[in-house]
Amino acid sequence: MSKRFTVTVPDSIFEDLEALADLQGRPTANLAAFLIETGINQIKDKGDFPSKKSSLRKEKSE
Repeated sequence: MSKRFTVTVPDSIFEDLEALADLQGRPTANLAAFLIETGINQIKDKGDFPSKKSSLRKEKSE
């Protein structure tokens, strides 16, 4: 299931995003979603993303 949310970016970033989306022939929102997913996956691949279990343990201890 997909979720929707609003992201605010500087005008220059939006212009770049829009230009790249146009170049690729895809909607700006679709490219933004792809880039977010790619960034999250890169962070996970580097091991810099806590597992859900460790995040839950941290919340319970606070």
